[in-house]
Amino acid sequence: MPDLADVPAVELVQLFAAGDVRPTEVLELVLERVDAWEPKIGAFTQLLEAEARASARSSDARYATARPLGPLDGVPMTVKENIATAGDPYRLGTAATPPAVSDVDAPVAARLREAGATVFAKTTMPDFGMLSSGVSSLRSPTRNPWSLEWNPGGSSAGAGAAAAAGVGLIHIGTDIGGSVRLPANWCGVAGLKPSFGRVPVMPPYYARCAGPIARAVADLALAMSAISLPDERDHMSLPPADLPWTALTPTDPAALRIGVCVQAGAGVPGAPEVVAVAHDAARALEAAGATVRPAAALIDDRLLAGLDRFWRMRSYLDLQALGDEHRARALPYIQEWVAPARHYSAEQVFTGFSAMDGISVAVGKAFRGHDFLLSPVAPITGFAADAAGPIGPQQALDHIGFTVPFSMSGHPAISIPWGTSSDGRPIGIQLAARRFRDLELLSLALTCERLRPAQPAWPS
Repeated sequence: MPDLADVPAVELVQLFAAGDVRPTEVLELVLERVDAWEPKIGAFTQLLEAEARASARSSDARYATARPLGPLDGVPMTVKENIATAGDPYRLGTAATPPAVSDVDAPVAARLREAGATVFAKTTMPDFGMLSSGVSSLRSPTRNPWSLEWNPGGSSAGAGAAAAAGVGLIHIGTDIGGSVRLPANWCGVAGLKPSFGRVPVMPPYYARCAGPIARAVADLALAMSAISLPDERDHMSLPPADLPWTALTPTDPAALRIGVCVQAGAGVPGAPEVVAVAHDAARALEAAGATVRPAAALIDDRLLAGLDRFWRMRSYLDLQALGDEHRARALPYIQEWVAPARHYSAEQVFTGFSAMDGISVAVGKAFRGHDFLLSPVAPITGFAADAAGPIGPQQALDHIGFTVPFSMSGHPAISIPWGTSSDGRPIGIQLAARRFRDLELLSLALTCERLRPAQPAWPS
């Protein structure tokens, strides 16, 4: 029998319900893994051991009377540092913000508690979540369990690293340009960015999403059954919908039209090994009966440059509001990235903001004639653990040409593991569905789990 800490959450809750395993047993195994892995990978900002043990004991009692609180009752989980939890530090991954403690649970944290989840830790992120790495001005870099010399990616860095290491079953991250899908890709796990508004967040903002990271696609769906429930604090969220998240089955590819995009159209071109993995996935789907055709490029350099200007200005203003003393503590990479915004004209900022809509239009065109789009997640394989980004600050967005279009357009997109590079770095594929078709996307991802090559043994 596999280690209980490796059993997918969808199976674990069945064991809990049958009385074969108790949540407290599994939590202790997970905490043992924390002790073994955390000194190496640095995935957590805070451990919540006392709270988690109390939560697991309550889960034990509920299962003993066949009254679980919700679909995640007793499942050991984490949330990203920028997802507020009442009574815990809230600093957005940066030394630039003064110490603060949240007095409320963010929507995701509230839904997890209501579902009975055992939240045992909060996971790391880079400064303000504006980097695709595990480097932060607050702490030592988060490292990739596949090799401590590799970066886990970001900004949901600790979530991706913890999932790959098997420290916890499901990890909730956030994504505004690829921050769930990129670490999932580079850590060899699955990560879902839902349709915009599907999961309430606080504070809401254009393209901002929360989504789960886990080893198994079915566990992503299980998490969505809880965190997608409504919260009136998010005025940008979708209307409440009672969706059958936990009744998913793999889809038959025979009726599907899948567009393949191996070059995003902006930023860094896809590396040969990355492109080869995407083509391999496309061939597997075609062999299973799907209609597979080339798709149009997602965006162009003009749109990506405009988006870069807008985000630089937004982050520049955030830093300015902190004052000189605190601003100087931000990661130098961030300071260098935002510096040009000081000289932007109103026209440059407005056209940058408008790029978000332009990207949405471009993605809509790419979907014409296709039910789903298949692409790489990132154009490059993993990078050095101590690098603040895969590319320098003046080209900071050039590696998110595949992920950011679906963030701006609101389409659901998922990263799932598929292959590896010649030196063993995980390489995933990204699948995107038409807007609001999150369930269909997860069903296709389940199919791809069955079609893909055998995956390497998890790091240990």
